[in-house]
Amino acid sequence: MSTRTVLHEADITRALTRIAHEILESNRGPDGLVLLGIPTRGVPLAERLASLIERFSGEHVATGQLDVTMYRDDLAHHPTRSPRPTSIPDGGIDGRVVVLVDDVLFSGRSIRAALDALGDLGRPAAVRLAILVDRGHRELPIRPDFVGKNLPSARSERVNVTLTEIDGVDQVTIAGEGE
Repeated sequence: MSTRTVLHEADITRALTRIAHEILESNRGPDGLVLLGIPTRGVPLAERLASLIERFSGEHVATGQLDVTMYRDDLAHHPTRSPRPTSIPDGGIDGRVVVLVDDVLFSGRSIRAALDALGDLGRPAAVRLAILVDRGHRELPIRPDFVGKNLPSARSERVNVTLTEIDGVDQVTIAGEGE
């Protein structure tokens, strides 16, 4: 199978712009929002969303990153994961609306780990989930609140998100197994 690009830079920008508007609408403005990116690519996505929300609302939105490595249930299968620092904005998360941000939603296990990690940090008023690509195949009852693109895929395919901040280019590709 070949690798094909399913989202280009303009598509990603458009999706993030829509998600930012949806977050503002569902929260009735930026008050009390905290965007927490899940490393690796969820962090720059959270920062981009915060920047867009600030541009639309005129108010700063707190961001941070939430490392879920030690909360994962698959460390025995992927032991080479390196923990990243968790950084919570000043004021914490208690009583605030936390939007978890990640690049791809697949089985739901990363998000389950993120919910466990959040529980150790405080008690948000609500937790929402923003995802750039939802590829299906959930193993847990987790559903995103904000989705950039629903991308039905086979389990054997791999969805790859690359972002300028990390990879030098913005795109989403899908490849068959072994590519």
